[in-house]
Amino acid sequence: MARVRERWTRSGVRLREAAVRPGRWNWLFVPGGPGLGSESLADLVRAVDVPGRSWLVDLPGDGSNRALPGVPPDPYRRWPYVLAEAAEELDHVVLAGHSTGAMFILSVPALAERAAGLALISGAPHSGWRDAFAAYAAGHPLPAVEAAAAQYDRTPDDRTLRALTLAAAPWNFGAGALPAGRELLQGLPYCHAAVAWADAGFDAGYRARWVPSTIPALIVSGEHDHVVDQRLWDGEPGFARPPVTHHLIPGAGHWPWLDDPAAVRTAFAELTDRLA
Repeated sequence: MARVRERWTRSGVRLREAAVRPGRWNWLFVPGGPGLGSESLADLVRAVDVPGRSWLVDLPGDGSNRALPGVPPDPYRRWPYVLAEAAEELDHVVLAGHSTGAMFILSVPALAERAAGLALISGAPHSGWRDAFAAYAAGHPLPAVEAAAAQYDRTPDDRTLRALTLAAAPWNFGAGALPAGRELLQGLPYCHAAVAWADAGFDAGYRARWVPSTIPALIVSGEHDHVVDQRLWDGEPGFARPPVTHHLIPGAGHWPWLDDPAAVRTAFAELTDRLA
């Protein structure tokens, strides 16, 4: 079995090579959560099948990127700005972020100078997604979530975070993708410290700090994304004109490549054509 190629930036961002295909592009896949780890995007990398090298990116202290040689003692001090270091490591960089990962990308203006292209999956332009999600959750309660949330409040750790995330799976996935989604969530590393950092210092005040005005950009949205309301993009003029294109995946939820991998692959293929 081939050894996975890994590299770290000076501040401990980890890049793991997940796929190598002909082409000059370096695709940086940034996971959501935070706290879920880039393992959550392995199926996405396989689904999109993009040319070049695909790298799974973990910020220092996120997912399984903990207690490793490259991780500093205070890993969250420069979140999410250390993402710029990952883009500086490679040439012909295309950034691809899922959910909070997409928001992290849009929070780092320096990335606009390094990126050759951009893909935002199930992301948002500002923190308005939080109120929309709270309203949806209140109207579609899950008793298992209430119990798991109470336990997490009492004992916030990786174990109770996993239980809470699994309990909330029906909010994340369409009915057809729910079994695969639960299996995916069960195997992730989880990191409650990253969740605590986002709750305290990122989520509420988030707003995009740059717009892809000169590079090919793609926004992929699930029609039934109940976690991050994809209609928020409609009110942002900077994301409503070229070079940004929008792909709505019918029937898909917050993880659209599990619902319809072929449709997501098509969207990325069109982005790849525009990169060329």
